[in-house]
Amino acid sequence: MQYNTRKEKLFLPEYGRNIQNMVNHCVSIEDPVERTKCAYTVIDIMGNMFPHLRDVNNFKHILWDHLAIMSDFQLDIEYPYEIIKKEDLYSSPGRLEYSRPTMRYRHYGKIMERMIKIAADMEEGDKREHLVKLLLTQMKKSYSQWNKEVVDEKIFDDLRELSGGKIKLEEGQFTIPDVKVAPSRDRLKNIRFQRRR
Repeated sequence: MQYNTRKEKLFLPEYGRNIQNMVNHCVSIEDPVERTKCAYTVIDIMGNMFPHLRDVNNFKHILWDHLAIMSDFQLDIEYPYEIIKKEDLYSSPGRLEYSRPTMRYRHYGKIMERMIKIAADMEEGDKREHLVKLLLTQMKKSYSQWNKEVVDEKIFDDLRELSGGKIKLEEGQFTIPDVKVAPSRDRLKNIRFQRRR
């Protein structure tokens, strides 16, 4: 008995060794017409192995690409689709450009800054007041995750600055409720270690 680890490595293991053997047989056929018939038969079998993927766009195209890969691009037939090239298969993808949003305070985040601008542009009223209270609470949570000492005055100043001076609150007008910050993993490990002693 020969173990799979000692056999020839499969190009696409998800299809299994029998499909790989069929592809190898297909490559070895000398008659071009018979070779093409064999390729179409192998494609049908490969498609039957994954029936749930038939609704995927370009499913047949993907199968033909897989057939070319499994044959190590040695299968000489007229493909119904333009198949992937060997050099494109192993080439690294191009560099992805990530947006670098400019934020005044990273600990609040970009979404919080947008929400503050929305609140600043709202008309005076209960809705705006409620939104500002929610924003202050969330700002305190975000601030306390990154800073040891939480000072409400600093949060009021940040809100005033981020709103462009449109939202001015003092500590006496509104009290930000205390928030509990989840301890970090390292701190939890230290607590567990101390309890074991």
